[in-house]
Amino acid sequence: MSLRIAMLSVHTSPLHQPGTGDAGGMNVYMLELARALADRNASVDLFTRCRGEGQPESVRTADRVRVRHLHAGPCEPLSKESMRDLLLEFSLALIRARTEGPYDLVHSHYWLSGQAGALASEHWRVPLVHTMHTLAKVKNSCLAPGDVPEPEWRIRGEAGVVRAADRLIANTPDEAAALVGLYGADRMRTEVVSPGVDTRLFRPGHGRQGARARLGLPSDAFVPLFAGRIQPLKGPDVLVEAVGEVLRSAPGLRGRTVVPVVGGLSGRGAVAAPDALENLCGQEGVLDVMRFEPAMSQEELAEWYRAADVLVVPSRSESFGLVALEAQACGTPVLASDVGGLPTAVWDGVTGLLVRGHDPADYADRLLWLARHPGAVTSMGHAAVRHARAMSWEAAADRTLTVYERALRAGKSDGARAAACPCPVGNPLLEEQGSRTASLASVLV
Repeated sequence: MSLRIAMLSVHTSPLHQPGTGDAGGMNVYMLELARALADRNASVDLFTRCRGEGQPESVRTADRVRVRHLHAGPCEPLSKESMRDLLLEFSLALIRARTEGPYDLVHSHYWLSGQAGALASEHWRVPLVHTMHTLAKVKNSCLAPGDVPEPEWRIRGEAGVVRAADRLIANTPDEAAALVGLYGADRMRTEVVSPGVDTRLFRPGHGRQGARARLGLPSDAFVPLFAGRIQPLKGPDVLVEAVGEVLRSAPGLRGRTVVPVVGGLSGRGAVAAPDALENLCGQEGVLDVMRFEPAMSQEELAEWYRAADVLVVPSRSESFGLVALEAQACGTPVLASDVGGLPTAVWDGVTGLLVRGHDPADYADRLLWLARHPGAVTSMGHAAVRHARAMSWEAAADRTLTVYERALRAGKSDGARAAACPCPVGNPLLEEQGSRTASLASVLV
């Protein structure tokens, strides 16, 4: 089936470097999914807000895949929190951007995009498929000490998207259960599609020692790696405290331990205290073993995965955890928190180890065990490659197309969607903007 898909990401561009600002696994997800859909004869336009970063209005990233930049507010970087005031303007720009015939379906990512997607799908009378990626209620249930909770208006906005969407796609069964249990989503309209990994890029290559030689790491080092945005939600503080515990328990390891931290500052807490992680390293006495690296390309990141003994993912909340799957595809086991999608990404005891809770002592125990059992690390790495190969973007695209087809069939059987008001019923974020919504409606009708 040849489909034209309007894919939305209001607050972060698919072209942004993962590991910086608000860019992470979702950015990888959108591009990889779009490319796999295009291989299946779909055409995908990825719409995002213009930020004045030197990108042309339209960027082709693959055959049948374009990233299109829409003007909403000033053409400059803005905080994610300010995006809700620009949703109506973005929605109008989106609706006007349709220049090459109708779209068959809208697929929005993250709740802000879901708000804009609800308006566009109503106006175009096509189905809305939505992927949340993260949920405010879940994040607020597991905040790091001192972290800022997600605001009530985000929770209300997410609830509006849940009601407006024809189909919801969750990354894991746990996320689907949260959508149903916390937001009242319809089980029959909530489907699970696990993300994939690009095994052509993320692969064992020439092994650990070759990667270490290229990166300037000692061949006999113990290397627990952190890769991701530097923010309390991702738990880099847990790793730092765990490393401190390891070196106090086994001081002989200090001379051969290197802890790379790859990524950039993100989130309100991290930006407000940019030196917090480095200060914690000083307090724990581990600055000498830390190696801070900026966010980097996927090709460079793959080399760091290959060089590491273990990837550590101590996230307090994680919708899936693509980095865990990428590392395993490179032959590196994963030590991760037992939250969100990580139990799906990591096969506990086979391709890595899962930890309940975020006590640094528990992570330290596992790190010590891994440092003392290199044979187990190697065995887990071999199993990790096999596990990751079973999860591909091709499979994710096939499953996503099935969701699209169900949404389209339901739309045809239910008749045309009512477009009397471009603001979906029960969408409180847009309803509270009253006169602006009415003005938009008058333009669109």
